[in-house]
Amino acid sequence: MKADPYLLDLRRSTKDPLIDNNIIKANILTAKFFSKTRIADLSNIEIIREQNMLNISPTILTKEISKLIRSLLNRKALGLNSILNKVLKVVALVIIKDLAEAASYYFASGIILKSLKESITVVLRKEGKKDYSFLGSYRLIALKNTLAKVLKKYVANIISKAAEEYRLLP
Repeated sequence: MKADPYLLDLRRSTKDPLIDNNIIKANILTAKFFSKTRIADLSNIEIIREQNMLNISPTILTKEISKLIRSLLNRKALGLNSILNKVLKVVALVIIKDLAEAASYYFASGIILKSLKESITVVLRKEGKKDYSFLGSYRLIALKNTLAKVLKKYVANIISKAAEEYRLLP
């Protein structure tokens, strides 16, 4: 089998032999970076169905979306929708009202488009490592939909504010 020029042979530990098979290398990386998750037991949590009890408005303000878009870093890798953060910042002036209206709809209905949930995870080599056959010489980056990043930041801000307001953190 011809060696992959982009991913060197890997090993699980110093005692293991080098692996040159791409399928086995993919399995090694998957086991390292995507450990099996368990479903959280939420049975003891009382769910508050009334949005007003948490002071959460399903209407997302254009001012807040605009602020979040301005906070995006330039010179980041393209997401799945191939929109550069820098470009989004420029066109935001034109689309901000429609974007906030669409985000409000998704937030209020609890429906999120499948395309907003998708991402691509890429394995990159860390610079300056002596031996790239070890898994610790690699890191992951996730390429996500640029608009999804804005919505996730918005929701994260709401969660942070609620956690502070209701003193949910020690």
